[in-house]
Amino acid sequence: MEIKDLHQIEKQAYKKSHAELTRIGIALFFMVGVLGYSFLASGGVPNSLFLAIATVFGAYMAMNIGANDVANNVGPAVGSRALTMGGAIIIAMIFEAGGAIIAGGDVVSTIKKGIIDINGFGQDSDAFIWAMMSALLAAALWLNMATFARAPVSTTHSIVGGVMGAGIAAAGFDIVDWGTMGAIASSWVISPVIGGVIAASFLLAIKKTIIFREDKISASVKWVPVYVAIMAWAFVTYLVLKGMKHIWPAISSFVNQHISVFELASKPTLLQASTTGLIIALIVYLLLKSSLRKRMSSLSNDRDSVNVLFTIPLIFAAALLSFAHGANDVANAIGPLAAIYDAVMTGGINATAGIPLWVMAVGAVGIALGLALYGPRLIRTVGGEITELDQMRAFSIAMAAAITVIIASQLGLPVSSTHIAIGGVFGVGFLREWLDKSNRLQSHIEDDKNEIQEEKRLLSALRSELNMLLDKKTKTAQQYQRITELYSSIDREKESLKKAKKHLKKEKKNLYVKRDVIKKILTAWLITVPAAAVLSASLFYMIKGLMT
Repeated sequence: MEIKDLHQIEKQAYKKSHAELTRIGIALFFMVGVLGYSFLASGGVPNSLFLAIATVFGAYMAMNIGANDVANNVGPAVGSRALTMGGAIIIAMIFEAGGAIIAGGDVVSTIKKGIIDINGFGQDSDAFIWAMMSALLAAALWLNMATFARAPVSTTHSIVGGVMGAGIAAAGFDIVDWGTMGAIASSWVISPVIGGVIAASFLLAIKKTIIFREDKISASVKWVPVYVAIMAWAFVTYLVLKGMKHIWPAISSFVNQHISVFELASKPTLLQASTTGLIIALIVYLLLKSSLRKRMSSLSNDRDSVNVLFTIPLIFAAALLSFAHGANDVANAIGPLAAIYDAVMTGGINATAGIPLWVMAVGAVGIALGLALYGPRLIRTVGGEITELDQMRAFSIAMAAAITVIIASQLGLPVSSTHIAIGGVFGVGFLREWLDKSNRLQSHIEDDKNEIQEEKRLLSALRSELNMLLDKKTKTAQQYQRITELYSSIDREKESLKKAKKHLKKEKKNLYVKRDVIKKILTAWLITVPAAAVLSASLFYMIKGLMT
């Protein structure tokens, strides 16, 4: 029997290692292909080797964005079982790549968020190229480590830390815009708190208007179209503001020429975006209201039927979040690459740079590939390892992601989509604990902890008494008897302590929000910028040492 079990273990280990080697092989094949194409596209240009290597770094960064960041868009949908893992990956791959190519834009800021003053480099384009290469590689390496540890972190903060660290290494601390860095640090608190509050508020509203009602079906017919219409408004507004800003000039030009009733600005305003969203929301409301009235007779008066009504909207939400994410966060991979491309091609240092389609494609394909190869690891963490999700909870998280970005962008607050989504998951989980009045798990856990401390104190006292008796050179019969009793008591206390710890572990597993996962994620968030900065500075000094 043991030989058979050992054989099964070996077989599973072989399958796992074989799958891992296959994933690594595919990733390496992609990067080699990117390296070759870069040489073909820029051959003969001075410093073309740097551009080719930087393109590989950009491809590596894009794959890590796909592996880590995209989980926030589809994780809740997978955790709620609205989508299978395979379906989520396919949808996210298509919409992430589509967002990057269609709405990613042909001009990307080379210095994200104005982190450093490019004038600090003077005309030393070599140092600038080395700094951007270091930033790309450092951010990618940090994301890779975070993904391996199942910690969803901000890709934007990773590249921010990378650019900051390389900038300091190249030109000193004065090159950094510390006001911007302070605003970024504040987002570590702002993003998850706003996301959590909005997600919890939507879930509470759904519960009060539908779940807590005796006639859940009639309540669903009345309120589900309202919530889905709000979702449609939020996502269309979000998509216009964040995902279509680069193609909006073409849209506004067409509308202004052919529809004289409207006069659209070349850049989408909040009013224009929200008006567009309101029109779509009204159409969605009317269509869904009519559809639900026809389906009333086929629905059961229970929570599961209500959850089913949120499934399709949730799938749309995952797709739209992926599209907008691809449009925005592809810049985290190709922003520094754009700077390097421009510096190599022009021999100078500019604040913005035109991006050829093939460079944009590296980012888009890299994100999609990274998601397909390594995305499931983080998707499982976001979707199920923090708190248990169903369609209503996942819908609330998706709403929080869209609405928080809209609010933050208008207020000028630097927020992270990763922090918002994870904050939404936290908010939903903590709301569940708060609503469950009969749940006394937290008090049970405290009781277990106190019991463990008492057991430890008693065990320590018994051991001290035993050691004191054993140290005596001469012992009476009563003392020998007491030693025997102490050994027995210590064994019993060890067993009791073991049972208490086991019970505590079981109670912790039943918490709605897993505290250990929270601690790991928060720690990763706090050290992302400094870790990427230190890594980037080290890489810069290494590259500089090799080149001089």
